[in-house]
Amino acid sequence: MHAQIHSFVMSNLKQFNIPFIGLKQGKHSFEYEIDNKFFGEFGFNEFNDSSLNVELIFDKKNTLFALTFNVSGYVTVDCDISLEPYQQDIKGNFPLIVKFGQEYNDDNDEILIIPHEYCELDVSQLIYELIILSVPTKKVHPKVLDGTMDSEALKKLRELEVKESNSSENEENIDPRWDKLKNLITEKKT
Repeated sequence: MHAQIHSFVMSNLKQFNIPFIGLKQGKHSFEYEIDNKFFGEFGFNEFNDSSLNVELIFDKKNTLFALTFNVSGYVTVDCDISLEPYQQDIKGNFPLIVKFGQEYNDDNDEILIIPHEYCELDVSQLIYELIILSVPTKKVHPKVLDGTMDSEALKKLRELEVKESNSSENEENIDPRWDKLKNLITEKKT
């Protein structure tokens, strides 16, 4: 699947191709400004907005490349609880070793193997995956976390919580014979 995405994206994101054959040994720095157009090239449209800076330190050595991606910025996403949009900060430092081998292999998160015949490295897929994986799986607005969020979705959740706690209070007034029946059921399961 990576190869299909890789070839589709390659023509639209040429600035992410690093021609390493012409690079001298040592460290080289590349900077990329990332916004929603970048994610659109991958068919990804889950961010309302994005503004990220990626600095890539490309250290060319005799037999491998040591890459370090420094990502900073934000993506605007919808909160999973309140459905309100907010800016999720993205910041991280991600190392990657690139080695040469018989065929392309990205099964390992820390080592990328590229074929010997490659003369340039397309880092667009790597940057895309790093950013996507940096976004928390559960997206929660900071105002939900600190209790200052006031939204219709949260009001409805609070109403449901009140109803649920009232129904559990009513369960306490249930005839004690039902409790004995519940105990029989749990005893059979064990």
